[in-house]
Amino acid sequence: MRKVTVISEGVLTPLGAGVQENLQAVLEGKSSLRLHEGTFGAAEPFYASLFGDRTTLPGYSFFETIAIRAAERALASAGIDPASDRVRFVLSTIKGNVERLADGEEADVPLCVPAGKIAAYFGNRNPAVVVSNACISGLAALLQGRRMLLQGGCDYVVVIGAECQSRFIVSGFQSLKALSSKACKPFDAEREGLNLGEAAAAVVLGLDAPGWELVDGAIRNDANHISGPSRTGEGSYQALKYVLAAARREDLAFVNVHGTATMYNDEMESIALSRAGLSEVPVNALKGTFGHTMGAAGVLETILSMHAADAGIVLPTRGFSTLGVSCPVRVSAQATKTSGREFIKLLSGFGGVNGALLLRHEEGGAR
Repeated sequence: MRKVTVISEGVLTPLGAGVQENLQAVLEGKSSLRLHEGTFGAAEPFYASLFGDRTTLPGYSFFETIAIRAAERALASAGIDPASDRVRFVLSTIKGNVERLADGEEADVPLCVPAGKIAAYFGNRNPAVVVSNACISGLAALLQGRRMLLQGGCDYVVVIGAECQSRFIVSGFQSLKALSSKACKPFDAEREGLNLGEAAAAVVLGLDAPGWELVDGAIRNDANHISGPSRTGEGSYQALKYVLAAARREDLAFVNVHGTATMYNDEMESIALSRAGLSEVPVNALKGTFGHTMGAAGVLETILSMHAADAGIVLPTRGFSTLGVSCPVRVSAQATKTSGREFIKLLSGFGGVNGALLLRHEEGGAR
């Protein structure tokens, strides 16, 4: 079977532009999470990681702009023609241009609109594919790109994950009482909820190239609740069980989990990891650094995990101190060394959706 690999990447967050700048920020314990009062006209203050500069490209929304900027970075080192009819674009987002509703620009809101504009920016005339599947959207988009390449309909896929925050999103999470009043603390005994975040990240996927391989992945829906995760971790466990069949457990560096710092999500993930026999494998979460970047999370966190593993590092979980879940999990509080050449990306989301992706790099050392 042919291999689908990551050829190049691009990252844009409030902590900086570029993979290395963001990776270094994680290692140094930095974060752009801070208290926002009155932002977006939200009724209550909230902690979030938001871009300060909201300059847009002429004719494009802020959401479209950050997605394009991330894709430009990925394409700059990919060595491909993005306008080729053998290149496809896949956009991962949950809300896209929803903020445009407040401006009376309803025509910009359907997710196919920004996806088409982003692809057209690069001269690509193929229909852009949109993946919007709650918090697992980025992971699902990577799997969609992998599927498209293996089916033979294209030579390269540009997968972009992006999200910007708005009054619509913030007020929704506030109504659920899901937001923390301070910087979030994944898996910690004192965690009280999530922080929102903004980011854009992109990868170019190709066939049989050197680099990190998307070995296999699974999406499982346990249909537990519209917003609450399964108390037995069923969907996440089933997704983990599937990808572990293709894993070399002795070479598993870590599991990069969803880790939203809500009471039920972190508990559910600890149960799923324990059921899958992964209690002794290092676990880390990046929401304490970037916040919950929603449609960008799966792509952003996968990129940073690849580069961390290349450097032989298990990234720290900012905000974690004392384990606050019922099942034993080996949460990485500080950066630690690893020689593993595989990792698993785990995500879960509203509607009972859960996803796991196994990645492998056969060759050691930095790319």
